[in-house]
Amino acid sequence: MPEDLIGKEILGQFRILERIGRGGMGEVYKAEQPAMDRMVAIKILHEKLAARPDLVSRFRREARAMSRLSHPNTVRVFLYGQLENTGQLYIAMEYLEGMDLARITRRDGPMDAIRASKIIIQVLGALEEAHGVGVIHRDLKPENILLTTQGGIADFPKVLDFGLAKIKEQHPRPGSLVLTREGMVFGTPEFMSPEQARGETLDGRSDIYSMGVIFYEMLTARLPFPRCKPMEYISHHINTPPIPVTERRPELDMPKELDPIMAKALEKERDDRYASAKDFAQALQTIIPRTAQSGAMHAIPSASRGEPTQPQRISSPAPPPAKEASRGGKGLVIALLVVIAALLIAVVFLLASSEADDPAVVPLQPPEQPAPTTPQPQPPAPGGKGD
Repeated sequence: MPEDLIGKEILGQFRILERIGRGGMGEVYKAEQPAMDRMVAIKILHEKLAARPDLVSRFRREARAMSRLSHPNTVRVFLYGQLENTGQLYIAMEYLEGMDLARITRRDGPMDAIRASKIIIQVLGALEEAHGVGVIHRDLKPENILLTTQGGIADFPKVLDFGLAKIKEQHPRPGSLVLTREGMVFGTPEFMSPEQARGETLDGRSDIYSMGVIFYEMLTARLPFPRCKPMEYISHHINTPPIPVTERRPELDMPKELDPIMAKALEKERDDRYASAKDFAQALQTIIPRTAQSGAMHAIPSASRGEPTQPQRISSPAPPPAKEASRGGKGLVIALLVVIAALLIAVVFLLASSEADDPAVVPLQPPEQPAPTTPQPQPPAPGGKGD
């Protein structure tokens, strides 16, 4: 595509603004679609490749594969066709601003296990939908997963580049489906599954293996095998057991739960891996709450060393002293009543004695009403000071 295309309108609705990518098959442009008030990315196949039926089929397959998918973590396709003047194939898709996982890892190094798990879970959701409609990506790698912000949500991954996607159909149309055949190897050596490296027929579990390698690199900034040349990774995928993720970077102090999860995703035999992207995602879900909980539990040892925390001071038993005070107040009232009763008895006794010794003394009670011998004190009213 000539450079002078920038600034011009194509297809009667897109105005090309700038070139944002270039590859062996074509170029990607940022374009404005005024009628829809949005930006789009337009991928255009090189004009010189139009005579290559295999590459034309691959380009068409990418458009057809992506048009089947509606998951929010898969890049959306708007249009597919040929340019009117040159006949070149194009795909118009959503324009995304962000950075792919390969660049993020090179810039930032190993990623936190919680963050990485949340990203991979979203990608696995996109793959679950793709596998469900018969689309196998076959070229999953960090460069094909872009992190953007969507709807205010950061770390929102988008799965890109279905150029090597394999579409399964019960009734294929001639010349419209699979470019490769058994025995041919396509993909990126560092991230391909053992069966893909052997040139075997693939299913969704090949993508699961590739996602395991991507997840491994996100956590460690390294691949699961010793450093070697790209093509030597094919042999490692087939023959070499992966180094456990917690041993690859022991200084990172990653959750131990990662080792069995990663080992299952990277099994050499596909029957031993997770049966689906959903199963892999569910396994990763268990890491998130467990890791968060273990982080929250770090404050417990300080309390065991005799360093009281604020919750311990707050939870001191205040109610029992209140009950003791209540019982003590009632006891005091009873004691006072006993003393008063004893004094009354003593007064009565003294009056009776005086009355017997001196007849001239006027009795306190009329003669016809004998004086009480044991006065009964009245109990305190409910709600009084004794309660």
